[in-house]
Amino acid sequence: MNTQQQQALMVAAPQSGSGKTVITLALLRALKDIGLDISAAKAGPDYIDPGFHAIASGRPSVNLDPWAMRTERLEDLAAAQAGSYLMVEAMMGLYDGAADGSASPASLAKSLGMPILFVIDAARQSHSIAALMRGFRDHDHGLNFAGIILNRVGSARHETLLRNALADIEVPVLGAVPCDQKLGLPERHLGLVQAGETSEIENFIGAAGQLIATHCDLELIKDSFKPTKTDEKSVGRLPPLGQRIAIAQDNAFSFIYPHHVNDWREQGAELSFFSPLKDEAPNRDSDAIFLPGGYPELHGEALSEASGFKKSMLDHRHKGTLIYGECGGYMTLGEGLIDADGNRHAMLGLLQLETSFEKRKLHLGYRQLKTNDFGLGERLRGHEFHYSSALKAQGKPLFDVKDALGADLGTAGLRSDNVMGSYMHIIDRV
Repeated sequence: MNTQQQQALMVAAPQSGSGKTVITLALLRALKDIGLDISAAKAGPDYIDPGFHAIASGRPSVNLDPWAMRTERLEDLAAAQAGSYLMVEAMMGLYDGAADGSASPASLAKSLGMPILFVIDAARQSHSIAALMRGFRDHDHGLNFAGIILNRVGSARHETLLRNALADIEVPVLGAVPCDQKLGLPERHLGLVQAGETSEIENFIGAAGQLIATHCDLELIKDSFKPTKTDEKSVGRLPPLGQRIAIAQDNAFSFIYPHHVNDWREQGAELSFFSPLKDEAPNRDSDAIFLPGGYPELHGEALSEASGFKKSMLDHRHKGTLIYGECGGYMTLGEGLIDADGNRHAMLGLLQLETSFEKRKLHLGYRQLKTNDFGLGERLRGHEFHYSSALKAQGKPLFDVKDALGADLGTAGLRSDNVMGSYMHIIDRV
């Protein structure tokens, strides 16, 4: 439990692709290196960036989702982060949120009282940067812009032009980071390649931290953190799936929110972890098994040949263990998975489901979920983000679904006795 006054700062940008993830990682490492007691969080429904935050800061990172989480939940999660300082990486652009325009990083910053450190990609502009910054500053006068970091600056002359243009904006420039092709992280279809799969990630973050320390004023950035409205309190948490929950965890199954694990442990559930890719079986005494999302489509052959894993899952199905899969885990519960090359891989066959990644189609958005027959709660909020499609899905649906605007999307997922799953990533209860 964090008993000190929490101070926080949000790192945001005008749009995705501005470099805020790398800047956040570099700042976390640079501030840690000068002795700051710091941890991190990610705004929105992102499973991948928190893994990088944990490496950069040396502490676990959590998600703060202003659309799916209640205000008291946000305050509790932020306050519970270890360290006196909390750096929150925004998602997308500062004013971008759900389809109804709510739940943007700006709204989260206002809700928790966080100043904003604004990262601007300056690679293709000079004096126009003043108009851009003025527009973001004046769009909502309830925000506190603590400073600007100019990213991808081309030269000393370019930096001078930018600083001169911003001189009258009254938001200080706290750093100018040069354009460096080495400051890039590999990506795939759902975002960055996961931290655990990225070779030399420690060296990358260390070098980025040194670059930031050279080109940014760390003392002024440290002073930009301000006390927040966060408070640890008793909030309604997601109930555990069982008393003894086995969770799949490897490069194929890695999309699980830290607050889910913490919720279940705090309510007395015993958690164990296993790797289907290593052909490991869930504990025999488990009364619930969770297959999170991830990248099973990249490991179809290995999963299809994991005979020990498959047999154990069938045994658990027959003895009545609750088995739940989200997105990639849902696909694995099906009969078959077709990868991007058109190759079909036999999956567990626990649901009448056939999925394909051969013809990619984006499914994306926040979801309101309702069910009368599911252990995590009757009304839930979640997120859908995948490129695969269901070629066959037969059986009892799991959820009634609406989007963020309240439009009816019909049903989603499947349930067959004690086996259930859907493409939805559950974030929190209503």
